[in-house]
Amino acid sequence: MSFEKGGVWRNWVGNQYCVSQYKASPATESELVDLITQADERDLGVRVAGSGHSFTPVVGTSGLLLSLEKLRGVQSVDKQRKQITVAGGTRINEVGKTLKQHGLSLINQGDIDSQAVAGAFTTGTHGTGIRLGNMASSIAGMRIVKADGDVLVLDEGDLDLLHAAQVSVGTLGVISSMTLNVMEAYNLHERLWRDDFETCMERHDELAANHRHFGFFWCPTPESRHLYCLPDTSAVSSTARTADVCEMKVMDITDAAPMESEFEKIAYSSEVYPIEYVPNFVELEYAVPLEHGKAAVRAVRDLMLNKHTNCIYPIEYRFTAGDPAWISPFHHQDSITLSVSGGPGVDYWAFLKDVDQILRGYDSRPHWGKMHFLDTDDVTQLYPRANDFRQLRRELDPKGRFLNDHLKLLLG
Repeated sequence: MSFEKGGVWRNWVGNQYCVSQYKASPATESELVDLITQADERDLGVRVAGSGHSFTPVVGTSGLLLSLEKLRGVQSVDKQRKQITVAGGTRINEVGKTLKQHGLSLINQGDIDSQAVAGAFTTGTHGTGIRLGNMASSIAGMRIVKADGDVLVLDEGDLDLLHAAQVSVGTLGVISSMTLNVMEAYNLHERLWRDDFETCMERHDELAANHRHFGFFWCPTPESRHLYCLPDTSAVSSTARTADVCEMKVMDITDAAPMESEFEKIAYSSEVYPIEYVPNFVELEYAVPLEHGKAAVRAVRDLMLNKHTNCIYPIEYRFTAGDPAWISPFHHQDSITLSVSGGPGVDYWAFLKDVDQILRGYDSRPHWGKMHFLDTDDVTQLYPRANDFRQLRRELDPKGRFLNDHLKLLLG
């Protein structure tokens, strides 16, 4: 398979772009092997663009930019083992539709379902649930094409190596396929309402413990909810306030019949998780140790109410259980995730840096696909197995084919 002339690539919100010399879209693993072998022979760097949902410069390359748009689809479903194998470019919503047909469901998922599985899972993407891991924790196997064209096959027979690759930001090679652990199909009952901030904090522990999924958006102004397309929940609000409020959500598995009203919905799992976003923001998100969650959100709320009053995007607050993946944001750390965003027309850089400084005080770790300010030393300090990961990466890719300047700083 030959390379095509490259060009400009941009992510979904337009804050990241690169100009690659070449591009290619393999449709099979053998085509992918051929392209990577050629890139190695030509001394080219290689990166992969999935759906482009990362806000950080993880995709950028001046060499060969691969798209897995054609390398997608479900390869097998094993109902007995409760596993599904999918090509790396398969979208999360495509996985959900197939699982529904087979009476199965993803264990958990985030609130965007148009992402490619390889990129979403291996950057640490997550949903919410105090007892539920991130999406990468469901990876039971992977096929990764290395820089020399060999295919590395990972499964639960070597758990430590699998955990190294589960969150790896595309630095070990290109993922041609993934096998995921799934579960029996389930319906979710979603309920929405509004609380004032202090009521939310008072109920924080109870709601997290008593519901499979709990999360909220804190809105500093009445306009904030519109920026994330959140519904008007004033009819089911426990407060007369419209500013400094929390848009609350719980979801639980139910046997009840499907239904939908303005503030409640019962449907198949993957039809409930996603929400609508307009790509008009740049997001920073950190995993904060669970015990510091309430203190962290109070500190960021105070920052927004008193210093950065023009930054009015909601804070999104969710829960994720710890996992053993070497460079997962949740590496052996039950966490809450706290995200903030800057929008067009606002100089949000100072705001994001101030939030970063607050969350660093709690030894928080970033989502690899969302804005952060980490350097080499920060990664070494925050991730106990960072140097183990770097050593493995050098063994698998000694020439650094799958690095760019951003990733070289963090994981080189």
